[in-house]
Amino acid sequence: MAIEVIMPKVDMDQETGTVVEWKKNNGDTVKEGDIILVIETDKVAIDVESMDSGILNGISGEPGDVIPIGTVIAYLLEEGEEIPEISKQSVSVKDSPNLDNNSSVSEVKATPVAKNIADAHGIDLQEISGTGLQDQVTKSDVETYISISSTGNQNDKGKIYATPAARRIAREKSIDLKEITASGPGGRIQAANVEKHQVKVESSPAFGRPTLPEIGITGADQKIPLVGMRRTIAERLTHSYQSIPHINFTSRVDMTKFNEARTELNIYAEKNNQQRVSATAFIVKLVSITLQKHPYLNSSLKDENIILHRDINIGVAVALDDGLIVPVVQQANFKPISFIAEEVKDLSVRARESQLIPSDVGGGTFTISNLGPFGVEQFAAIINPPQSAILAVGATQNEPVVLKDGEIASRPIMRFTLTADHRIVDGAVAAYFVAELKALLENPILHTY
Repeated sequence: MAIEVIMPKVDMDQETGTVVEWKKNNGDTVKEGDIILVIETDKVAIDVESMDSGILNGISGEPGDVIPIGTVIAYLLEEGEEIPEISKQSVSVKDSPNLDNNSSVSEVKATPVAKNIADAHGIDLQEISGTGLQDQVTKSDVETYISISSTGNQNDKGKIYATPAARRIAREKSIDLKEITASGPGGRIQAANVEKHQVKVESSPAFGRPTLPEIGITGADQKIPLVGMRRTIAERLTHSYQSIPHINFTSRVDMTKFNEARTELNIYAEKNNQQRVSATAFIVKLVSITLQKHPYLNSSLKDENIILHRDINIGVAVALDDGLIVPVVQQANFKPISFIAEEVKDLSVRARESQLIPSDVGGGTFTISNLGPFGVEQFAAIINPPQSAILAVGATQNEPVVLKDGEIASRPIMRFTLTADHRIVDGAVAAYFVAELKALLENPILHTY
């Protein structure tokens, strides 16, 4: 009997998975436990093991396809067995047929996560156009709807109403929504309006277009699908920036004693065959100590309640070739600096080698983004929901400083910027945190008192 291979669910809020690579091909004999596929969720890449033995066949998901969880993407067959009739569900999101917007449906199709978010915000799913499989409403659709509603975008203010599906098609086709005539309720642009506009443009003759000189590499523009991690980053950061009132606080820190303390730590680490302490690992420890006194910076907003987290789990942003990932140091306030140094190093290496597992990136309550190694002097980061704050750390550079006696000296100066959710964190609360963190960075020995 044919055994279905489905797109697995590895995260609680996961709705889709992106096919990265098939490790086995049609016709290959596989054993239980063999790696047959690599998928990417919105957080990590995962090796998918075969749940049984058999002959792999009927592969329907290609690299780059975004596929809903539970969808059949292949089969394990016995010798001589044929592939069952392919289910209509075995289609990737990008290849999903568009349903007629005017067709009547008795119930809106929506993922469980989308329904839960809609219920929590009192939203009627009938008002949302889905972009998922067969126009299913997804979590992203609901969050986009909430963002648009909360910003008060209205036609009389020059804003554009458009369904998520319409916006997606417009992005893919590089179409300006301002050029499209809307036919939806309340002047909303529908997917059909965008497609109709595209047909009209393609059928019209091109004229008066200047010929541009060839510069550099010749050939067509490279088209990179916005899928997987890159798509998730785009959606989450857009939602965060639109729905969270960000407030920024920057402080200038003399890192002289920080550097001295780190040097002493590394001398001790080398003598005892321990991992050297990076600047990021040291900052993680000092931030975790400061957060213990300022719980509102280690909180989340959920269902009209502010959740003050017991654990201090600090995410450390790691840049990848195709995006960004934030592995988490769990309970950083309880761990000695030597443990944190090893963990930060291990997480960073495994992040760049795509070896992280879901538990490595879950449960973060505060995030640190350190762009100092890239020479960035100062920047403000976007909050990683549902967290209430993020710390942006810049480069340490020698600058002239006026000392207490009036003498001018050169000192290693670092600037950090705290960005906080102003719905949760008042200005004074954030300022106290910044002041205490600055004092601790300038005098790390204070954490022993």
